Amino acid sequence: MKLSIVVPAFNEEGSLRQLHKEIVESVKKLDINHEIIFVDDGSTDNSFRVMEELHARDRGVKVIQFRKNYGKAAALSLGFQEAEGDIIVTMDADLQDDPSEIPNFVDEIEKGYDLVSGWKFKRKDPLTRRIASKLFNKATSLFTGIKIHDFNCGFKAYRKEVAKDIKVYGELHRYLPVLAHWAGYKISEIKVKHHPRKHGSTKYGMSRYLHGFFDLLTAIFLTKFMRRPLHLFGSFGLLFALAGFIINLYLTVIRLKYGSFLGRHPLLLLGILLMVLGIQFISIGLIGEMITSDRQGAEGEYSISKRLG
Repeated sequence: MKLSIVVPAFNEEGSLRQLHKEIVESVKKLDINHEIIFVDDGSTDNSFRVMEELHARDRGVKVIQFRKNYGKAAALSLGFQEAEGDIIVTMDADLQDDPSEIPNFVDEIEKGYDLVSGWKFKRKDPLTRRIASKLFNKATSLFTGIKIHDFNCGFKAYRKEVAKDIKVYGELHRYLPVLAHWAGYKISEIKVKHHPRKHGSTKYGMSRYLHGFFDLLTAIFLTKFMRRPLHLFGSFGLLFALAGFIINLYLTVIRLKYGSFLGRHPLLLLGILLMVLGIQFISIGLIGEMITSDRQGAEGEYSISKRLG
């Protein structure tokens, strides 16, 4: 068995040497082959020079440098591609994740789980961030149906097939458990130690949660409606069309009963608008179904567990 530790880093020069030391000490307890993959996400400080130094001292260290900052999802995606391990652990480079937890992740994977997510049970962040994160995690769990306490935690472990199978782009890295669960993989969660930031500053502001909301919508669509878009657009279409029909039926009754002229009545315009919107939504759903139908049957569209013969 081989273990890969993927570490995306952006302006973390003050943490990298200590992080490398702690990772090596932790992995020694497992007595398995390992590699550490640092992905420099376009750092503007001396992070890459420190990574070069670590690579020169330790041939188990791989370093990849982006020409500019592409974001954590891109760094993880490239790290997954480069990883050779049977188990892949991802963690942040700011020393808030504790490398001593790595054996616990490996133990949980060996119990039969495909993805293990960390839960920063006693989080060492400002109160405002803890509250915002808790609300975000509650909403994500509610909408996705996955009982995980900390979707934002970057400390996770994957079987190789999960990391190679799940496509990561945009900022969907926080929803990898959702995508993996939808693909049929077994998900687990363990409590992990969390430390205050020692060096540098956080790379995330409150806009992170706004972006996270839009990414949540993307994840829900990809997991629940990717192969049946008419169920999503058709539901909205029927709702709008039905509301428009009821409004117009009401106005028709008024016209027949009282003989009122309704040509410029605001409700008439609303009823027509809703019916037109309903037809458009249903049409979009049907077009989506046609595109989906054209792609069906391709083996690459499905996650295959085993093959015999």
